Amino acid sequence: MNILVTGANGQLGRELRNASQGSGHRFIFSDVSSVPGLDTLYLDITNRDAVSIVCESESIDVIVNCVAYTDVEKAEDDISFAETLNHFGPETLAAVAASRGATLVHISTDYVFGGDACTPYREDDPVSPLGVYGATKLQGEKAVLDSPCKSIIIRTAWLYSPYGKNFVKTVLRLSAEGRDMRCVFDQVGSPTCAADLAALIVSIIDSGMLGRTGVYHFTDEGAVSWYDFAKAVARLSGSSMKISPCRTEEFPTKAARPHYSVLDKAKVKQTFGITIPYWQDSLEDCLKRMQ
Repeated sequence: MNILVTGANGQLGRELRNASQGSGHRFIFSDVSSVPGLDTLYLDITNRDAVSIVCESESIDVIVNCVAYTDVEKAEDDISFAETLNHFGPETLAAVAASRGATLVHISTDYVFGGDACTPYREDDPVSPLGVYGATKLQGEKAVLDSPCKSIIIRTAWLYSPYGKNFVKTVLRLSAEGRDMRCVFDQVGSPTCAADLAALIVSIIDSGMLGRTGVYHFTDEGAVSWYDFAKAVARLSGSSMKISPCRTEEFPTKAARPHYSVLDKAKVKQTFGITIPYWQDSLEDCLKRMQ
């Protein structure tokens, strides 16, 4: 099969480049940005004609959409662009996928939930995003599900990797600069190493399970606060930086965050027969790669 990966120079896209190396299928990596040394096809996912031409010329069977506007703070002011990438982009990809009988694998987020639960969110739990980012990602989900295309939507959370900007790299940067940090302890979720999510996606493709369409949750196992996550990054990287806990109200932000966004992964584990790594084990592996 021929697989088109959009947003291939972001965190997940870069890990998909790595994970797909052992696959027997042909992966084509696209983005609107370029990275020296990486073969990248320029593609704007909001341009339906361009997407159609690429999918036709490359005989695409599967689209893996890693494109997203992920800056939660900036999205509150940049509503139009967030909606363009998070809503209209997936809508365009779904329309093209439907027209040629291809399958769309679309990545979504825990931020579609309001965070008022006390047990892990299941795929069919009510959604109630708190900000523009979550709302536009939910619009993207609905656009895909309303399309006649075959789709697998994977909600994930707290993504990190050796690439791009993420929380783990921020902690390491502050440590290298000799700075201390304050971190909220009353927001709880599950960190996800992008390599683990990439491995799942490639496994679904390679094992011929694309027909198991629907919405799934995937993060690494376990739950932790941002404060404890930061402490783990510092400890595992050998940093002596001081990390102090604070409440959300002491760290005001423009965008509201869910206080609890742990995702229930029973469905993805049962459907695809996978074992998911514990978040600290994956964090340790990622830090070794980064060092």
